[in-house]
Amino acid sequence: MTRIILHGCMGQMGRVVSELAASLDDLEIVAGVDQRREADLPAYPVYERIRDCREEADAVVDFSVAAAVDALLEDCVQKKLPLVLCTTGLSRAQLDALDAAAGEIPVLKSANMSLGINLLLRLVRDAAGALKDAGFDIEIVEKHHRRKLDAPSGTAIALADSVSKGLTGDHPYVFDRSTRKEQRPKEEIGISAVRGGTIVGEHDVIFAGTDEVITLSHSAYSRAIFAKGAIAAAHFLKGKRAGYYDMSDVIGS
Repeated sequence: MTRIILHGCMGQMGRVVSELAASLDDLEIVAGVDQRREADLPAYPVYERIRDCREEADAVVDFSVAAAVDALLEDCVQKKLPLVLCTTGLSRAQLDALDAAAGEIPVLKSANMSLGINLLLRLVRDAAGALKDAGFDIEIVEKHHRRKLDAPSGTAIALADSVSKGLTGDHPYVFDRSTRKEQRPKEEIGISAVRGGTIVGEHDVIFAGTDEVITLSHSAYSRAIFAKGAIAAAHFLKGKRAGYYDMSDVIGS
């Protein structure tokens, strides 16, 4: 049995995690953390900060907002709680604080908790390496619902980073070509963001060559896939040593 504290339990993803956890025999949410106090509180106690929680836990699963991450890291380090961090859009200072925290507690961070996306990260790295000398241009297109605040998505950046690992030399990321009139430089990686409707998440990595195109894609049809990945990560972190982990550790390299 893995016991977790759910940070951001009243948010949209927090509710999905709560619903999924209720159907599992090997996981228990012992407490939640959220600033909101709504009428339909979950069946576990809800606190304002991790430091206020009285329950023993094996890990913290976070689906909150970037503004809450500073206190989250402080409290997890203080209480020596492993952390699965699912919040994106962190500042450079917060990423540095996360690195420091990983020196004291197990930390798992991923731009996307989907097991399928994390397999895609590996596939695009391998594809980029196989095609790097064949003259393929690489473009990434991501689509999300209208309420998503950051663009491009953290997952799109992670995919670009994986592509870069398979290549040699410098490959700058380009997010906007509207101010220039020139042919596409072969070294760049284009990243485009679409926002609209209720799209859960779609990511296409396009390898465009002469007379042929290869597209590696992932489509999310439900937020449950992110909850499943976060729970798998919590199971993985239980009992681990301090350090920095990611979803590739969960699915196996």
